[in-house]
Amino acid sequence: VQLQASGGGSVQAGGSLRLSCAASGGAFSRYHMAWFRSSSGKEREFVAALSWTGVSVYYADSVKGRFTISRDNAKNTMALQMNNVKPEDTGVYYCAAGQPILRLGVRPDEYDYWGQGTQVTVSS
Repeated sequence: VQLQASGGGSVQAGGSLRLSCAASGGAFSRYHMAWFRSSSGKEREFVAALSWTGVSVYYADSVKGRFTISRDNAKNTMALQMNNVKPEDTGVYYCAAGQPILRLGVRPDEYDYWGQGTQVTVSS
């Protein structure tokens, strides 16, 4: 499956941004989906994940209560609504798709397909 992330940009702290991930070429509805981010040369950090059914969801503690992950299997899309953003949310955000195993993965190596990344910059 091919993934295309979009929606990044520059925003002031406290503002909102919505990222999107469009999937093609595969059975999107059968994959767990997730968002990761990386910044300043650091390894990719888990942000949020959503099961293929849309029932199970998991967030990193750093974004819990501020970010919301969602998916529309009919449109083969996933989104990350980012509210009350902070400067430490700055980074390149990647969408990822992984096999529908029993639990939601939080490591990059648990996902098989990746989008190209979209830059998010939060200024204070």
